[in-house]
Amino acid sequence: MSILIPVAVVSGLGLVFGLGLSYASKVFEVKVDERISAVREMLPGANCGACGYSGCDGLAEAIINEGVHPSRCPVGGIAVVNAIADYLGIDEGSIDVNVARVLCQGNCDNVVFKYNYLGIEDCHAANALAGGMDACSYGCVGLGSCKKVCQFDAIIVENGLARIIPEKCTGCGNCVAECPKSIIKLVPVLSGFTVKCNNHDKGVIARKNCKVGCIACQRCVKVCPSEAITMDNNLAVIDPEKCTNCGQCAEACPQKCITNTIVKRFK
Repeated sequence: MSILIPVAVVSGLGLVFGLGLSYASKVFEVKVDERISAVREMLPGANCGACGYSGCDGLAEAIINEGVHPSRCPVGGIAVVNAIADYLGIDEGSIDVNVARVLCQGNCDNVVFKYNYLGIEDCHAANALAGGMDACSYGCVGLGSCKKVCQFDAIIVENGLARIIPEKCTGCGNCVAECPKSIIKLVPVLSGFTVKCNNHDKGVIARKNCKVGCIACQRCVKVCPSEAITMDNNLAVIDPEKCTNCGQCAEACPQKCITNTIVKRFK
């Protein structure tokens, strides 16, 4: 009997506390908006942080609680924006989809090398040694640091040059942040023509170091009917907002450093 009484007291207290906690959980329950979970399911789940939030969970909460537009997700593209907009009953708005492009064509066949690099396969490490192996200090290092951070297998390295597969690129921007040469840029997906060069040397030096580098001849500037091309420190630059994708600049370029890369799935 002396043992049963303490056991009964403890059991009774446990029952009372249990009922109290159960009641408290109901009273102080934090209501979770089911729309957050629904929007989270529609997001691609890359958790790349390119939207500016801590992954897809953070963006889903911001869309519901802060009114952030679903186009902040660069990975999902038009399909995700439309799905979320339809679910929430909001306007799709102006959707600007971007893709990454490597502004360089200096592969092993086109560029002159200063030395043979035998270090670790990392663009930052090679770039620390006199700006890399290429005589062109603005060109792609070609050791694939951008490829390592791409979560979508959208980058390959061929013949010493990084190349982006536009149909796989989601425009997350991880490669842009990783490149030590800053030669990967995000451009509107429907902007077809790009100057694939980042060389700011004078024409004579540029031609000497690379077969396909911009030599600042300004032929593209002269033939552009929409005045979409300007010169920036010996480098031709195309304004995607003015460009009509007519292609006259590519035909006029003697170095063939202006190319057309419209992503077919967005045409």
